Amino acid sequence: MDVILLKDVEKVGAGGSVIQVRPGFARNYLFPRGLAAAATPQQLKAVEAQQQLRSRQQQRQREEADALKQAIEGRPLTLTLQVGADGKSFGSVTARDLTEALTRQGVTIAKHDIQLKQPIKTLGAHEIPIRLHPDVTAVMTLTVVKG
Repeated sequence: MDVILLKDVEKVGAGGSVIQVRPGFARNYLFPRGLAAAATPQQLKAVEAQQQLRSRQQQRQREEADALKQAIEGRPLTLTLQVGADGKSFGSVTARDLTEALTRQGVTIAKHDIQLKQPIKTLGAHEIPIRLHPDVTAVMTLTVVKG
């Protein structure tokens, strides 16, 4: 029996895909839970239209992420860090600090997109990956200077 998955079903398939399953599985599990619908010609046309719309949206999001990547990689960022006489830092540069600094420059990034493993506690140049899209990762150049 051919069915169209309405939602992602683990070990079966992704939402929007047309798969062949046993009639009992569809009738007793997929249909009652609203996970699938019968693959009628009307349903197939609707799924095709939704997939085209989703594909256009994903392409637009990727283009926006590429433009944002160019903006981030094109401008280095400099932040200050308080350092004592013995070279020990008083504090650190965190993802929140980076988000605020980028916002001041006109680039809006969510804090969780910055892939900073640990707060930065040393002076010098650092390269920080920022995940903008599942396929697009920008690398920001950060220079930490004594403040």
